[in-house]
Amino acid sequence: MSDAIKSGSATTTPAATTPATDAPAALAPAGVSRRSLLKGSAAALGTAALFEAARVAFPGGVPSAYAAAPETTKAVLGYIALMDAAPLVIAKEKGLFAKYGVPDVEVVKQASWGATRDNLVLGGAANGIDGAHILTPMPYLISTGKVTQNNAPTPMYILARLNLDAQGISVFNEYKDLNVTADASALKSVFAKKKADGKEVKIAMTFPGGTHDLWIRYWLAAAGIDPDKDVSTIVVPPPQMVANMKVGNMDAFCVGEPWNEQLVNQGIGFTACTTGEIWKNHPEKALGMRADYVDKNPNATKAILMAVLEAQQWCDKFENKKEMSEIVGKRQWFNVPVADIYGRTIGDINYGNGRVVKGSDQYMKFWKDHASYPFKSHDAWFVTEDIRWGKFEPSTDIKALVDKVNREDLWRAAAKELNVAAADIPATTSRGVETFFDGKTFDPANPTAYLKSLGIKRVEV
Repeated sequence: MSDAIKSGSATTTPAATTPATDAPAALAPAGVSRRSLLKGSAAALGTAALFEAARVAFPGGVPSAYAAAPETTKAVLGYIALMDAAPLVIAKEKGLFAKYGVPDVEVVKQASWGATRDNLVLGGAANGIDGAHILTPMPYLISTGKVTQNNAPTPMYILARLNLDAQGISVFNEYKDLNVTADASALKSVFAKKKADGKEVKIAMTFPGGTHDLWIRYWLAAAGIDPDKDVSTIVVPPPQMVANMKVGNMDAFCVGEPWNEQLVNQGIGFTACTTGEIWKNHPEKALGMRADYVDKNPNATKAILMAVLEAQQWCDKFENKKEMSEIVGKRQWFNVPVADIYGRTIGDINYGNGRVVKGSDQYMKFWKDHASYPFKSHDAWFVTEDIRWGKFEPSTDIKALVDKVNREDLWRAAAKELNVAAADIPATTSRGVETFFDGKTFDPANPTAYLKSLGIKRVEV
């Protein structure tokens, strides 16, 4: 596969992981060694031999791990250098894809969310990618053709949420003396004056209609600043945010870590707020895959999900945060100093304007609080917000669209096979009514009421 096509830039090959033969040994019964089973199947060069070996070894019935042998051992998953990609990186580095029978899964760096979209449209069979660490709204925008060339739909599924919280809204040091927090109202008159003086106010996000776009729009609109009329929104890939603010190309941006922390450490700007201060325990990235890959390879998809879910559990443990930071910081993954990563993974936040918080709950959750489960109610909010800003038509059937793209049923199947504790599996597909920092509420059963409550929007309801 061409590195240029896969990532849009020079891509290094991730470190080799444990080979496929490092699958768990627990499947072999007494008298039949794990080694003999695997050697026999390898010699036969195919899944058929594995089935036959298992049939002979298990006359009472083939265990599910054999019965559900992956249809393929390969998939190409894209990622952007952001901390919420950590589960994919860890699943590769720790040999978890190999553990569940898909050792040839590749985790490949993408240059931008636009490159991720383009490579998903291509698909793995055409030197693109089969799935990705992705902004939660993107599978909806891609599936409906809203952001694809010639508006051609590429059906996708959301298989899991990768994390909750821990994005940031950062502001240039020019505004450091203002009391800018989750409440951005101090910027309203300053931005208005700058615009009146003939200067452009630039607000950066990572992809139109994506999570960072929605967070910074919500933040601005709550302060009475219209993100389409009072400022100019621009698209900047996450790894380029700090460099662009350094040369004065933007006044504020929204992005995930480690880029907000790096901005502060370099003395260029400050963090106004984490996105969890706008909506506590909010959903963020997802594991999205092309629908045709999933439909053709249900067992391989389950294996990929199981590897990612186990990686999420590993990433969520505080004793693993330092190692996680060291792994993702490597040159072949993020190429970022651990000092720009580790602090915020444990809730230590230097906002950069004199405000320092130790041990806060504003750290990234990978498993806690049902972080991995893709609630349909959360996807309904993202679609509703994209209606708010004109990305989807007001007539969009939100429930039908979410039901088509969100495959929480596959998450549940993978969780069951992993023996995930019942307490970690939500009883319903809705987390219920959500409340934002400005007092607004979103009832997934009544999105129209939410839209009506919003003062600044591009839709009439």
